[in-house]
Amino acid sequence: EFVPADLATVQARWVEPIKVDAFGHQIWSVPPTSQGYLTLLSAAIADGIEFDDDGLGAHVLVEAAIQAGHDRPTELFDGADPVRLLDAERIADRRAAIDLERAGEVATPSFDGDTTYLCVIDGDGMGVSLINSNASGFGAHLVAGSSGIFLHDRGLGFSLQAGHPAEYRPGKRPPHTLAPALVTHPDGRLRTVLGTMGGDAQPQIVLQMLAASLRHGRSAGQVVGRGRWRIAPAVDTGFSTWAPGVSRTVELEDHVPQAIVDALAARGHELGTAEHSRFGHAHLIEITEHGSLAGAADPRALAGAATGF
Repeated sequence: EFVPADLATVQARWVEPIKVDAFGHQIWSVPPTSQGYLTLLSAAIADGIEFDDDGLGAHVLVEAAIQAGHDRPTELFDGADPVRLLDAERIADRRAAIDLERAGEVATPSFDGDTTYLCVIDGDGMGVSLINSNASGFGAHLVAGSSGIFLHDRGLGFSLQAGHPAEYRPGKRPPHTLAPALVTHPDGRLRTVLGTMGGDAQPQIVLQMLAASLRHGRSAGQVVGRGRWRIAPAVDTGFSTWAPGVSRTVELEDHVPQAIVDALAARGHELGTAEHSRFGHAHLIEITEHGSLAGAADPRALAGAATGF
């Protein structure tokens, strides 16, 4: 039960972003309790492996996402140390665990959502990468008094296990999936703002966009429109991909090139398909080498547009 005093103590926080150096750039996201570190960790893992925009490349990115995310249930909580999560030795260990010829067997430790992503770059080069969500459906299905404001149900990210680092208790913020990102050049100049809705798949989708843009030089429209994969749990709550004991498949959109499908299958990945709405609604804006802006809105979105004025 909420009382006025509960809401009186809640406040938004300015936090220090986290970053890694990968694909020749600095990639930034938000710290825990966001899962943004998975985007950075998977990009750093993949960055140390040579791959092209082909079947091997898709395998590398899938494996990097798995190596980054499989222990999220025990690593993501209020107070988690992003420096440790992105430690160079940890990145190297996860990278070394990837077999370029076979899908890895990662031991587990012990839907359509309602998320909105937008990004903007103004005439002075200031960029914003923004995401917000009430989690699923109408959130908690509770309204704050007569305000018309729905309360979210991000409490889904808490654990009810006594002693768990993300245990549900007063004053704690829940682990959550919201993971906006941006990219800067090594000298600090802004290059790209990007992000997506998609629950657990957000870091996976952004990883694919980063590789396509920074490693393979694809245009904004190509980055957003190309076929995607996602690591999908058997039972999907939007926050269950890395839950202990959950079986997972690699789901592919129907316009992923057949050569990539065949390469993943040959390496032992268990594959499946899903409707386009399961693969995020991703958008990006980039500052080109000539100083102009290029942007693309996801054609999967029912309401999305790239505009300039």
